[in-house]
Amino acid sequence: MSEENLYTFENEQYRRTYWHTCSHVMAQAVKRLWPETKLAIGPSIDNGFYYDLDSAETFTAEDLEKIEAEMRKICKEKLKLERFELPRAEALELMKDEPYKVELINDLPEDATISFYKQGEFTDLCAGPHLDSTGRIKGNGIKLTACNAAYWRGDSSRKQLQRIYGVAFPKKEELDAYLKEREEALKRDHNKLGRELEYFTTVDTLGQGLPVLLPKGARVIQLLQRWVEDTEQKAGYLLTKTPLMAKREFFKISGHWDHDLDGMFIIGDPYDESKECFALRPMTCPFQYQVYLNRQRSYRDLPMRLGETSTLFRNEDSGEMHGLIRVRQFTISEGHNVVRPDQLEEEFKNCLDLCKYFLGTVGMLDKCTFRFSQWDPANPNNKYEGTAEQWEEAQRAMAQILDDLGVEYTVGIDEAAFYGPKLDIQYKNVYGKEDTLVTIQIDMLLAQRFGMYYIDENGEKKLPYILHRTSLGCYERTLAYLIEEYGGALPTWMAPEQVRFLPVTDRASDYCAEQAKKLEALGFRVEVDYRNEKIGKKIREAQLEKIPYMVVVGDRDMENGTVSPRHRADGDLGAMSMDAFTALLKEVVDTKAKK
Repeated sequence: MSEENLYTFENEQYRRTYWHTCSHVMAQAVKRLWPETKLAIGPSIDNGFYYDLDSAETFTAEDLEKIEAEMRKICKEKLKLERFELPRAEALELMKDEPYKVELINDLPEDATISFYKQGEFTDLCAGPHLDSTGRIKGNGIKLTACNAAYWRGDSSRKQLQRIYGVAFPKKEELDAYLKEREEALKRDHNKLGRELEYFTTVDTLGQGLPVLLPKGARVIQLLQRWVEDTEQKAGYLLTKTPLMAKREFFKISGHWDHDLDGMFIIGDPYDESKECFALRPMTCPFQYQVYLNRQRSYRDLPMRLGETSTLFRNEDSGEMHGLIRVRQFTISEGHNVVRPDQLEEEFKNCLDLCKYFLGTVGMLDKCTFRFSQWDPANPNNKYEGTAEQWEEAQRAMAQILDDLGVEYTVGIDEAAFYGPKLDIQYKNVYGKEDTLVTIQIDMLLAQRFGMYYIDENGEKKLPYILHRTSLGCYERTLAYLIEEYGGALPTWMAPEQVRFLPVTDRASDYCAEQAKKLEALGFRVEVDYRNEKIGKKIREAQLEKIPYMVVVGDRDMENGTVSPRHRADGDLGAMSMDAFTALLKEVVDTKAKK
C-alpha cells in the first residue's frame, strides 16, 4: 500500500483504529450524559463500532442524537489519547467502580500486560491501538445507527446490556453515501422483506432462532431440496435418512460430546452416567457413517457418496440470532464422501464443481469468496483432535488440491473443524456481514474413531479419508440470501407463485380459470385473482408481491383466444396465444433463467 494510503480508510488497520477510537469517544459521551452507566466492551467491527453499556436509562433514538452531539464536542476538544500500563492491583483499584472491567482484568493471565487509554477525564481498559487525538475524528462524519439488547459475554444467563452501534467516516460525504447504501440495504434485508412478502415469521413464545416458514418460504425450500437431491442422485450420491437424535455415548465416539456440548440441545442430565441421556444432532456425519458400517467394504466400493437433507439443531447464543441466517433449527444439504487416498483430489474437485453449479445457477457464485480454514497449533483450548503430523498432512493435501484447482483463497487460522481443515465458501449479507454458506472438509481422523476400514486390493485393512460437504448449504440461510440478492423478486423457476391471472371483468374469470388449469397441469404454480377490484390495483398488488408473470385477460383476449402477459421487470409483453405464453414460460423455467 502506498504511503499516502496508510492513513486512509483504504487501509483496514487504520479504519479499525479510527472506529475503535470512536467507540471510546462514544463511551465518554455516554458517561458525561449518564455518569452512573457502567462500561462493558467497545470494539471496532467490520462495518463500524459498538459499545455494550449497563445503564438504568433505556436509550431512545432521541438519546442517540444527544450522544452524537456530545461526541462531536469531544472531537472538537482534541483530547490527547495517552496509553499507560498498571500492575494488576493498581488496575483493579482504578476500575473498582466498573464491575465489567474488573471481571475482564481478573480473567487476564497472570503475566498479561494491563493497559489503559486516557482521553481528558475518561479512562478505559484497552489493548488499543487508537488515534493520537480525538481531534482526528470528524464530528460531522459520525452516526449512531442502532441500540439493541446484548447479553454480557454473549451468555443469556448473564446481565442484559444495551449495545449502541455506530459508524464514522473522515468526510461527511462518505457518511452520507454509506447511509444511502444502508437505506437501500434495509429495503432488501430478508429479515424485513421476507416477513413483508410472507416467506417466514417468528413467534416469541416459540423461541429465538426457530422461524416458521410460511407457505411461500416452505415452497421455495422444497423446490431447492428436490433440485439438489435429484442432481446429487445423478452425480452418484446415495440418499440416506438418519435419526435426529442419539445417545450421549454415540457423540462421545465421534468427539462431538467433548467439543460441541455447549452448542447442543440435551435431553436428560449430561453428567449423570447412570441414566440415559440423548442430544439432538448438530451434524449428520456420525449418523451417515453407520450406512458405510452396515457391512464390510472393499476398495471397489469407494468412493461412496452419501447425501441427506438433514434437519440439525445448534444452541446458538441469543444475541447471534438473525432472521433465517442464524437459527437454532435448520435444514441442510449435507453429505459425506468416503474415499481412498488416491481418489481424494478428484472427489474434492467433484464436490467443489457441484457447489459451483448450484451457487452459479441460483445467481450467488459471483459474490462468493473462498477461505482455507486451518487449525491453530498454539490453540490453548485443546480444540482439535489428532497430532500435529496428521494436521500437517491434511492441510498439505488440501493446499495441493486447491492450488491444482486454481482456487483463490484466504487463510483462516483457528477456523478448522476439530477433525480437519476445510474450504469455506463465504457470502456477505446486504450489510456486509460474512457467513459461511457452503463447506468442504477433509477428515483424516473420524474414520478411525468409528472403525471405518475397507479391504484394499492386497486384502489389507485400510482407513479411508472422508469429505464432509454440502451442495447448497443451509436452506434457510440460502433463502435469506436469495431474498436479499433479488430484492424478493426470486427467479421464475423458484418463485412460489409463477403466474397470476388477472381477469379485467367477472366475464373473464372462467376463461382465466380454464387457462390456469392448463398451466397447473404442466406443473406451473398459478393463481387467479377473482376479486372485484380494478385491474390497475390488481397489477400493482401483484407487482408488490413480486409475481414474475401477470396475465391480464379482457374481452378481446376471450374473443381472440389469447392472453396478455406482463413481466414484473419487462412490462407488457403483448397479446399472444396461450401456447406461445406456455412455451415462453417453459423456456424460462427449464433453463433456470435469472428473471
